[in-house]
Amino acid sequence: MPGQIKGILFDKDGTLLDYDASWAPVNRQLALMAADGDAVLAEQLLSACGMDPESGYVVPDSLLAAGNAREIAEGLAQAGSPFPVEHLTVELDTIFANAAALSVPVTDLLALFTRLKACGLKLGIASSDNERSIRAIVSRFGLEGHVDYVAGYDTGFGCKPEPGMVHGFCDATGLAPHEVAVVGDNNHDLMMGRNAGAGLAVAVLTGTGSRLTLEAGSDYCLNDITELERILA
Repeated sequence: MPGQIKGILFDKDGTLLDYDASWAPVNRQLALMAADGDAVLAEQLLSACGMDPESGYVVPDSLLAAGNAREIAEGLAQAGSPFPVEHLTVELDTIFANAAALSVPVTDLLALFTRLKACGLKLGIASSDNERSIRAIVSRFGLEGHVDYVAGYDTGFGCKPEPGMVHGFCDATGLAPHEVAVVGDNNHDLMMGRNAGAGLAVAVLTGTGSRLTLEAGSDYCLNDITELERILA
């Protein structure tokens, strides 16, 4: 029940950040890099990883919607990139870290996090992105004094939908899993919460998921993270 929640573990992209505004240009950049500048191949790579090259639509739960850098690199290599997976992974991590400077927040993150902390909540961010990228976002929006925990796919707690990132948050904050709400825009976020025994799995519609794809696996399906305060009140 909402009343037992003492901590919130947020996904980053599509949850704290508007996915389309933040990631559409980044996806095109990474595809062109992986195609070694070949525009035709870049479009093929985008399609293979879940993005329509013309409309920019990203398929929910696809590699570009939910994968980490290594998983996306593997998909790019399988789809025809001339580069090996290890090279692609390093390049993707760099592109993703640099993209933090251009990311578009869903709302005033500092104001929201300040209000949530004032309620006594512990706050964390768990992303399929690398830890460096998450910390860049934390720094850019002035959240250093408000975030109790950060975990990326390379932090050491495993990858979504495994439960490790939630358990790491619990270890860092002293909370039990049933006291944690996991908030995300993809089913791998919700499944991570379920697998860890989280008290709530909350979906938001600011990413690649829709009510059709997210309602069944969530306790709440919200328009965006600003509605969290209402359900936790």
